[in-house]
Amino acid sequence: MRHALILIALAACTPGPDDDADTDLVDASAGGPGDPGPVLAINGTTIFAAVTDGPGWRGPGGPVVTFDEGDLFTPCASLPTLPSDLDHHNLVVPYRGHLVLPWSPEFGTGGITFYEVSDPCRPVKVGEGTSKQMRETHAMGFFTIPEGEAHAGEYAVVNGMAQPLAGASGMEIWDITDLEAPVPVAFLPLEGSGYPDSYTIVTLSIFVQYPYVYAASANAGVAVADVTDPTTPEQIARFQFPQGLRAGGVFALGTSLLVTPAEEEQAAMLDVSDPYNPQLVPGSPFDVVDSLGEPRETYHGNRAGPYALFDRKEGGGGPLMFDVSDPAKPTYVGDLPLPGMNGGYVFYDEGFLFTGDSHAGHVIDARDPANMTLVGLGVISGDLDTNTPYGNVSILAVDDPGEGLGKGNASQLMPWSTDPDVAPIEILGVDPAEGATGVAITARIGVGFNEMVDPGSVFPGSIRLFDDAGRPVPGWTSAQENTGSFSPKIALKAGTTYTVEVLAGGPEDVNGNALAATKTWTFTTAGTL
Repeated sequence: MRHALILIALAACTPGPDDDADTDLVDASAGGPGDPGPVLAINGTTIFAAVTDGPGWRGPGGPVVTFDEGDLFTPCASLPTLPSDLDHHNLVVPYRGHLVLPWSPEFGTGGITFYEVSDPCRPVKVGEGTSKQMRETHAMGFFTIPEGEAHAGEYAVVNGMAQPLAGASGMEIWDITDLEAPVPVAFLPLEGSGYPDSYTIVTLSIFVQYPYVYAASANAGVAVADVTDPTTPEQIARFQFPQGLRAGGVFALGTSLLVTPAEEEQAAMLDVSDPYNPQLVPGSPFDVVDSLGEPRETYHGNRAGPYALFDRKEGGGGPLMFDVSDPAKPTYVGDLPLPGMNGGYVFYDEGFLFTGDSHAGHVIDARDPANMTLVGLGVISGDLDTNTPYGNVSILAVDDPGEGLGKGNASQLMPWSTDPDVAPIEILGVDPAEGATGVAITARIGVGFNEMVDPGSVFPGSIRLFDDAGRPVPGWTSAQENTGSFSPKIALKAGTTYTVEVLAGGPEDVNGNALAATKTWTFTTAGTL
């Protein structure tokens, strides 16, 4: 069930000199820092649900089948959609126990389909919706507006287009509250973004950090939208790179935004403390280099906590890995050339990298990033750009079907490991960092995990924020791939030390393996109280 998060009056959260905040704002007997139970404000208003009272799953979760060694790296099933699907597929993502497949060609018109894949070789379709204003989706993020607030419901954001084959490009918002009949509710065209050019002026991907969505708009830079009301989203900012970087991917962790290139050799870090005014971090853009220090053209990228991931394009494919935990000093940590390949997209799962390199989908052991090794590869007919991990299977996808592929086979499930995933999800990195000072009062909290997190397990109760007096700070949550986000509903107080908790038993991976131990850290905002 969803729990209503009711906004406390601003005056209550910033008490005056005569206020007795410790007794007036929080019922200390009803939860608080270190207590996994519900946190109640004055008059019994629930600010944080108990960690056991999150939205929960609507589907059975990830694969639970054990495979023989001989089954590995051979696809065993496909994910068919509708006859209108032109078999131009990309990534898949989890949502509340289902696998979600967004599907659309780059020139527009597509849909979203939900599946049960606990038996990955016998997937079951459970829901589907279509849209003429959807285009090839390289990313998909989720947010929930709680009961009691305007526009309460569950939402997803994907790439969008004003109309097939022409018009403005941007983002599309779907209401997925009814998984059997998801429906698009808004399309937002983004300034400077259009079609039919597929790479230089089109919106290539999005990242959700509710109430904001960031968009990589190629030569038009990075756009920022306010989706507080998902039915009437509004563009609020656009950052244009002075050096002309072509933005292909955007990945927010707290107030740090990684921008990966589209077929270029440079990436960048932006400070999005103020979403209305993104700023280039000193030291950016930076060259994406290999082990020899040579800049490499990359097709796209990704982020997992402190790691920036890239897949090289020309001169052979293969992943490159950087440490961006210090946004001002991105540092090369490892790569693995794959001669004869042509890189596409890359994902991170428990220390393994999954790449789509046009001619094959590769699984790479990167637990020691300086000594990556190839585990195996799978092949299906077509332009195989995407290879998405999902428990002990991965989903190979082509965005241009090859001869002989067969209708409905653009996404295929491939076992890559014999045993189902039973390892708890882990935290790789957070922003603001532990002990950080001078943090903006407009900061959002980001938690980077070592695998995709089920968005239903990221809620105000699994991630919580308290001020220096132990008062809860109400906020919204959202999730996308390996990242969970908490956005305070009000500005933080200057010169104040805040405590963040990510609770054990809260965040879960696609198989329901929850965080094993609570992580707690503090940061201090800039200025003087």
